[in-house]
Amino acid sequence: MRTSPLQRRARGFTLVELMVVIVILGLLATVVMINVMPSQDRAMAEKARADVAVLEQALETYRLDNLDYPSTAQGLDALLRAPSGLARPERYRRGGYIRRLPADPWGNAYAYRRPGRDGAFDVYSLGADGAEGGEADAADIGNWR
Repeated sequence: MRTSPLQRRARGFTLVELMVVIVILGLLATVVMINVMPSQDRAMAEKARADVAVLEQALETYRLDNLDYPSTAQGLDALLRAPSGLARPERYRRGGYIRRLPADPWGNAYAYRRPGRDGAFDVYSLGADGAEGGEADAADIGNWR
């Protein structure tokens, strides 16, 4: 039994039809990526700002208990474990002031220095580039205003 040309053609898609579908899917993917990627960058910067605020609050609580901020050498680790050389080690909160030190959204540790450039201390992320300074996505994010 022979099949007619119409029956043979109805069995599958032609190469042209497949190419049209692939091009349309590619265009849709491009539009989605153009719209989603800036949102991800903004979300990462907002997470860094939220982390800095949490660390800033923990440092303030540390100061209230220990009457001073940790030194630059003691760093943010002083929020996890009592640093050596505390004037009154019994005032250090059992369990520390934070459960763990978060990494910034780009996988780097948050930086700390005392005194800060505009206040008692600075807590900051070096941004997407991991280096001081920068602009746009590479800008540093810190507790300075």
